[in-house]
Amino acid sequence: MPRQQPAAQRPVRRRSYDQFCATARALDSVGDRWTLLIVRELLAGPRRYTDLHADLPGVSTDVLASRLKDMEQGGLAVRRKLPPPAAASVYELTERGHGLLPVLTALAEWGAPALTERRPTDAVRAHWFALPLLRALTGLAQEGVLEVRLDEGEFHVRTGRGAAIEPGSELYGFGPAPRPDARITLAAELCLELGRGEVALAEAVKDGRIEVTGEGPLAVELRGG
Repeated sequence: MPRQQPAAQRPVRRRSYDQFCATARALDSVGDRWTLLIVRELLAGPRRYTDLHADLPGVSTDVLASRLKDMEQGGLAVRRKLPPPAAASVYELTERGHGLLPVLTALAEWGAPALTERRPTDAVRAHWFALPLLRALTGLAQEGVLEVRLDEGEFHVRTGRGAAIEPGSELYGFGPAPRPDARITLAAELCLELGRGEVALAEAVKDGRIEVTGEGPLAVELRGG
């Protein structure tokens, strides 16, 4: 009789819907709570564990570690060490993980109508407004890096028709850009209105709700030139 493998050494089988369906298989990988929000964070570039935990208010350290391990096993993310002198490890999305950008974009568009009022218990980070804003920037022809300033903080996005061509490229990032081609200043609520299609980008610039800074081609296009 074959010897039974000790319980501690048995491979853990992840929960599955056990359905021969593409949607069910996708949810096997990303359907757990927090997974898609981790993807949202990593879409902006590699992150250290501590940074991820800081920008995911409410997630426990155990759950975050478990989700990251699942994402590594599922081929959605990898962990790598930064070269000296950083001496730190970061998590980043694989090409398959980056393929979830349209999913997050669609979810942000679908959920935008629910953001009519900020609740007192709601946490907020400036870069969480990147996905709604990107939808309003898709018509821009000029390629470049646009810095976005909100009362909640700063982030930057890539613009232009070639912005999403390179597999695995980040369409947005945390904080101010090192060398932005243009800057815009606006309210977070306006980001949501732009994402919902309630106001046009050109209209918001024209009526002064968006302040454009810069003299390059991207700034000129944003001003309607």
